[in-house]
Amino acid sequence: MDTGEIAMLRLVAQRVAGPGHTGASAAVRWLAAAQAQDHGGAITSVALRTAGGTRAGVEAAFDRGEVVKSWPLRGTLHLVAAEDLPWILTLGAPRVIAKTAARRAGLALDDKTMGYARELTQASLRGRRSVRRDELLAVWEAAGISTAGQRGYHILRHLAMTGLVCFGPVGGGEQLVVLVDDWVPRPRRLDREEALGELALRYFRGHGPATVKDYARWAGLTVADVKAGLALARPELAATRAGDVEYLMDPATPDLLAAHRAEARAVHLLPGFDEYMLGYADRSAALPAAYADRIVPGGNGVFQPTVVSGGQVVGTWRAAGKAGRREVAVTPFTAFTAAVASAIPKRYADGPFPR
Repeated sequence: MDTGEIAMLRLVAQRVAGPGHTGASAAVRWLAAAQAQDHGGAITSVALRTAGGTRAGVEAAFDRGEVVKSWPLRGTLHLVAAEDLPWILTLGAPRVIAKTAARRAGLALDDKTMGYARELTQASLRGRRSVRRDELLAVWEAAGISTAGQRGYHILRHLAMTGLVCFGPVGGGEQLVVLVDDWVPRPRRLDREEALGELALRYFRGHGPATVKDYARWAGLTVADVKAGLALARPELAATRAGDVEYLMDPATPDLLAAHRAEARAVHLLPGFDEYMLGYADRSAALPAAYADRIVPGGNGVFQPTVVSGGQVVGTWRAAGKAGRREVAVTPFTAFTAAVASAIPKRYADGPFPR
């Protein structure tokens, strides 16, 4: 199998092409977790993967408590299905908490301070109350806990990674902070071994074909945990090879591509932090190495929205103009073909993009 075919298979596995999911929670659950540093881009990513998806539909899933946002993997913001948050946190958060202990100490965030912040947060949010991030920081400030510099961010992230809070409903263009116990009343209960197998299986089903290295980077788990999860998931996955590299995927993915190849080959506009780019350690199947710096200019960690054609990233795009009258502006890596150039504005006009 060549790398171009791998890229096309990933498009249908992720449901960027092919049949969309029935709703936002199904789309997020299929991916296991979807990167969400950029709130608006995350909404777009999920909407693109749902049947007739709209931004309002994704926000409604937030408001119903079906999808939440937290720092469950690699200390990075992700969307997850609400019932999955506690068990994914138990896998991904402890390593990050341990690694960031020195940073918290440098900010004078000792156990006493964290405990007080936890008490204040519980009192402020009890009874399914929700507040903006800045409102919660103001509560801590009023009680004498400085949030200056990075202190506020590290307190909030620590409380989220230890399972106290997450981001739930939408208010004022952002997800509001809520108590996990209030907002996730029926969490799935998995023992550690089952959770490791579940996360690996979900990843390869929703992202495959992918390598073990791709999964290890995406999940941020130890080598031992990656191996343990893979041992449980492998019997339910199909394997293929490109050269001497093994790729794993859902056994149904090749047939899905066969049925929807024309759609997979079409033009797609993806937001900057989309799983099609962020879901893999090696992005070369869809992004030529010569153009890799075009989507992360200067290596600053900020991913640009991408234009995809035939499974390949062929340029970047941005929304131009004022709110309510926005249009798409594009920058090709080389010259777009006439077909690609004509498809881009229609794809933007028809898609779930901010207006």
